[in-house]
Amino acid sequence: MDLAYICEWEKWPKSTHCPSVPLACTWSCRNLIAFTTDLRSDDQDLTRMIHILDTEHPWDVHSIRSEHSEAITCLEWDQSGSRLLSADADGQIKCWSMADHLANSWESPVGSLVEGDPIVALSWLHNGVKLALHVEKSGASSFGEKFSRVKFSPSLTLFGGKPMEGWIAVTVSGLVTVSLLKPSGQVLTSTESLCRLRGRVALADIAFTGGGNIVVATADGSSASPVQFYKVCVSVVNEKCRIDTEILPSLFMRCTTDLNRRDRLPAITHLKFLARDMSEQVLLCASSQTSSVVECWSLRKEGLPVNNIFQQLSPAVGDKQPTILKWRILSATNDLDRVSAVALPKLPISLTNTDLKVASDTQFYPGLGLALAFHDGSVHIVHRLSLQTMAIFYSSAAPRSVDEPAIKRPRTTGPAVHFKAMQLSWTSLALVGIDNHGRLSMLRISPSMGHSLDAGLALRHLLFLLEYCMVTGYDWWDILLHVQPNMVQSLVEKLHEEYTRQKAELQQVLSTRILAMKASLCKLSPCAVTRVCEYHAKLFLIAASSTLKSLLRPHVLNTPDKSPGDRLTEICAKITDVDIDKVMINLKTEEFVLDMNTLQALQQLLQWVGDFVLYLLASLPNQGSPLRPGHSFLRDGMSLGLLRELMVVIRIWGLLKPGCLPVYTATSDTQDSMSLLFRLLTKLWICCRDEGPTSEPDEALVDECCLLPSQLLIPSLDWLPVSDGLVSRLQPKQPLRLHFGKPPALPGSATSLQLDGLIRAPGQPKMDHLRRLHLGAYPTEACKACTRCGCVTMLKSPNKTTAVKQWEQRWIKNCLCGGLWWRMPLSYP
Repeated sequence: MDLAYICEWEKWPKSTHCPSVPLACTWSCRNLIAFTTDLRSDDQDLTRMIHILDTEHPWDVHSIRSEHSEAITCLEWDQSGSRLLSADADGQIKCWSMADHLANSWESPVGSLVEGDPIVALSWLHNGVKLALHVEKSGASSFGEKFSRVKFSPSLTLFGGKPMEGWIAVTVSGLVTVSLLKPSGQVLTSTESLCRLRGRVALADIAFTGGGNIVVATADGSSASPVQFYKVCVSVVNEKCRIDTEILPSLFMRCTTDLNRRDRLPAITHLKFLARDMSEQVLLCASSQTSSVVECWSLRKEGLPVNNIFQQLSPAVGDKQPTILKWRILSATNDLDRVSAVALPKLPISLTNTDLKVASDTQFYPGLGLALAFHDGSVHIVHRLSLQTMAIFYSSAAPRSVDEPAIKRPRTTGPAVHFKAMQLSWTSLALVGIDNHGRLSMLRISPSMGHSLDAGLALRHLLFLLEYCMVTGYDWWDILLHVQPNMVQSLVEKLHEEYTRQKAELQQVLSTRILAMKASLCKLSPCAVTRVCEYHAKLFLIAASSTLKSLLRPHVLNTPDKSPGDRLTEICAKITDVDIDKVMINLKTEEFVLDMNTLQALQQLLQWVGDFVLYLLASLPNQGSPLRPGHSFLRDGMSLGLLRELMVVIRIWGLLKPGCLPVYTATSDTQDSMSLLFRLLTKLWICCRDEGPTSEPDEALVDECCLLPSQLLIPSLDWLPVSDGLVSRLQPKQPLRLHFGKPPALPGSATSLQLDGLIRAPGQPKMDHLRRLHLGAYPTEACKACTRCGCVTMLKSPNKTTAVKQWEQRWIKNCLCGGLWWRMPLSYP
């Protein structure tokens, strides 16, 4: 367990910390972190602001003026990572969503209010989606065996079983409030008392049961009082939200029932269910000023003994013993230093004893440990059931040697730097903490948890978690923290091998995600930079070809089941003729008729296809040079087949409107560049297509490609800019020190090799990578950039035709690589 980076605020004159202000921090499955801080100065108060950052660019923090009137007590991301709930000490709850799908532009259209009643716990209602990880089957071939859907009911369903969205919160005075978001945008809110006798609730937590009920745990802060549990059922009756509550068995903490220790730990400071969808296990922490004890409890069904007399009277009772629900303690720690924060794992590893035995047999540790932060600045990862320490991290304060006498130790002024809020990432491989000085620290948690694993096993665990992210659609940045450059090659190969073992339908669904995953892995190795460009070009090619093919319309409506795009693919695969016009004759050209304005609007995309084909063919003679991007395309039958189909489509559209054709600079006026390129491309495709035998390109083809630069001007392709993110620079074990709001002058990353057309100086012309437009050195249009691959595109579309809209819909929410969009500030010379 080691520190990856620390990010701190700029020093202000007279800035103060408010130790009494609670901090909230939450980590989304898209690797966005939302947090609050306790900093305030005379002219600025940061305690009412929500700060959102992407883990790859932590200095680029976006602060939302939340308009909460009191300190923010809870923050909570939804399952998709695109909406955020915030609640404050005045009972106000706000629901934030991204404006224009930008991760640094947020708006709060809806919310709810329990006036003057501070919120102590907050959660989104469960949507009924629950996966289980089967670690013991990590060698199985199908993803369906490794990750299975668990039957779990949503908290509330709409017509047809669709889960209803909404949130539930618990207030200090013992009220539970539920807000439901109707599809129309209307919010139904209802508030109910948890039980008849309302009491103070200092701590609370919310969990969900498989049957669709909600369980709320509450404590009044005193360890002499019981921890109470309630079942909450939500329903909609006559267009109104209805809440029914029921009391469940309660418990007293073990450390307070012992007469000798009763007064030593007067307060309960932490109360958490072990997981959102595990209401049977709860973690409690009782503390004094200097020490804490942590206990783990489990809810069990136990038989009630029945007196013999009753058994004889009623034989039915004798057969079936009545049962009762009872809390039983699973484990407890000895006296620890005072706990300041707790973080629980989100990886869905089930917690029955057999599963834990499997985890120890397979030596798979992520997701088994929870993190405890202490007031002395240390962080312990402890097993989430046995509470035994698995790993320890000491902050900047060096651990003291045991034999050093107490008098020699320097007396520290004020409390040590410690985490006030912590969160584990979705794969439990990273931990973020906000300390009492407002700094954000990112810790790596090794998948081996301090155990010695052989390299092959560690690689298999990382591969298993990458597959989990591929299936769930979560962002995998936290896994990349643990990938060393020498692992990249084998991880990419094994990932591809596992992917090819899946069913064809699943492969089609995951085809773009695996390309994005391979690209992000290759970024970490200096030898694989060109592969990053190739994977992004392939993503672009797949998206462009499916958009262009979807514009084709059948001529008569009652056509057979094949769409024009499928028929085009079939005919191009069947007819291996090198003459473009002979292939064209076999197609029904009336299916290709489009509006003239539409064709003209697509010119930039078609130009890219033409330039790309020319670039690939021109680089065939020196294919031995892996430093030039495009090397792998020359042996990729599928991609060459796609390019060949697009060339045919472009040729037909060129007959309708010559203005949409790609423009080539040729040395001879009479030369037909399109048919020349098509002929060479077909010859190259025949060498490596999937159906036929693969062979090396013959001498004649290589010679013809050698002549291309003397016939046509070879364009310099604009490959993606190398991203300025952190993950490729974090490989050495020295933590980076960063400042919020200041881009760091980082040492050149491993990937900044001098490659053809890959280096971008600040004043060079920029490119809209998705519309293929030149934006100039200092674009005047507002642009957005992808947080993962660095791809840049304009926010507003310059063209309003339907075909262009169809193309833009493909990447309006996320970049083609799956990364989030971040609005770029305008740059000035």
